[in-house]
Amino acid sequence: MVDKEDGAAPADADPEALKRHRTLFRAVRRRRNPPLRRTDITVTDEAAVQRAVKAASLGNAMEWFDFGIYSYLAVTIGHVFFPSGNGTVQLLSSFATFAVSFLVRPLGGMVFGPMGDRIGRKKVLALTMIMMAIGTFAIGLIPSYASIGFWAPFLLILFRLVQGFSTGGEYGGASTFIAEYAPDRRRGFFGSFLELGTLAGYIGAAGLVTLLTALLSNAGMDSWGWRVPFLVAGPIGLIGLYLRLRLDETPAFRKLEDDSVHRASEAASTVEATARGDLTKIFRNHWPTLVLCVCLVGAYNITDYMLLSYMPTYLSDRMGYSETHGLLILIATMVVLMLLINQVGKLSDRLGRKPVLMTGMLGFLLLSVPAFLLVEQGSLAAVSAGMLMLGLSLVCLLGTMSAALPALFPTQVRYGSLSIGYNLSASLFGGTTPLVITALISVTGSDLMPAYYSMAAALVGVISVACMKETARRPLEGSPPAVATPEEAAELVEGQAPLPRF
Repeated sequence: MVDKEDGAAPADADPEALKRHRTLFRAVRRRRNPPLRRTDITVTDEAAVQRAVKAASLGNAMEWFDFGIYSYLAVTIGHVFFPSGNGTVQLLSSFATFAVSFLVRPLGGMVFGPMGDRIGRKKVLALTMIMMAIGTFAIGLIPSYASIGFWAPFLLILFRLVQGFSTGGEYGGASTFIAEYAPDRRRGFFGSFLELGTLAGYIGAAGLVTLLTALLSNAGMDSWGWRVPFLVAGPIGLIGLYLRLRLDETPAFRKLEDDSVHRASEAASTVEATARGDLTKIFRNHWPTLVLCVCLVGAYNITDYMLLSYMPTYLSDRMGYSETHGLLILIATMVVLMLLINQVGKLSDRLGRKPVLMTGMLGFLLLSVPAFLLVEQGSLAAVSAGMLMLGLSLVCLLGTMSAALPALFPTQVRYGSLSIGYNLSASLFGGTTPLVITALISVTGSDLMPAYYSMAAALVGVISVACMKETARRPLEGSPPAVATPEEAAELVEGQAPLPRF
């Protein structure tokens, strides 16, 4: 039953009692849902937000630098770490090793995610940074198959597993960190910097590999040149660790950690003082949202890995392009996306997450086949146009997902739920994309299989976006509103003030 004058009444309220004791029921409702006060609202510190964005984005850039160099050196790694013979078998073995790290990403998410909800986002993000740097640096030190035989692929797989395990806590933590620092009305803009880091990592990897390939012979790349990008990850990791250790915890987590000091209102503290989400609670209470997250991330990751990881191999292996030529085209495409991505984030703040995400999904659904038909033409103009068509669809996802995904879950289980959902999907669909596409082309002989695979993923994405709630310009669930200025906070409080009755 609903009281039209005062709002929703308790579902089990007796209608006659409600009529007789209207004032009493109004008091109960106000106690359960007290009006927002100025002290309930978080006024963000612009400098702190910028530090958080830089530290989180650098970690994300490092993650994708690591995965990018492996993708772009897939052919060389196949030569170095696997027995000589059939080139396709070596390439499949290399991509299988690429995919194996994704098998442990859900385990990393299950460990680091709830840990981040329990001990804090900052500490876990520092730990994942250390592990990622160690895993990548160690790969650069492994002797070749010709030197130590089957120990070479064994050690490669071992350190890929270290990379994958650490990455299980990286994206969920980094996107949560930025989302909880950013003001509600600009979460899309600040969140887009996380994926700007993704593109920067890919460009750094592609640029370094392109430079080495251009300067060194095939023999030089196989003997020592391939090691350089992996060894560079060590110093980058130390810089990222330093930046992350200088950060404070997010305002939302500080409320969870000590609501006796930061209590805003009885209702807010009740929400945020709940126990940190353990795995059982996450799967039991949030499984519908987890399924939605898995579907969104699956569609997003398949299209992402298809364009940014697999495409250079496609151009060299199927189209006969030199590795340097294919990488240069991809770098040019990613530079265009970097110039657009922050504007896409702003657009999602203004129009909403759903319209922008739907545009990207429909772009892949409708344009994948035309784009690959252009790529098959082989000319520089046609290949560039096809890549740009796919890139413009992808940037709609890149600029929006890092703000949309954290908002799916409440604060007390956000890191854990997002890490589990994201990495489960990445394990099943993202990291396997190069392997699946290579196998499908090998079996069918059709060069359009990447387009068909992207279309299938986009169809799932269209349905998922249609099912999600709009979260732009709204507070994160389980957290008070976050604004950029005290004036905006006053405006929020005044906006809910009841009109005077005459």
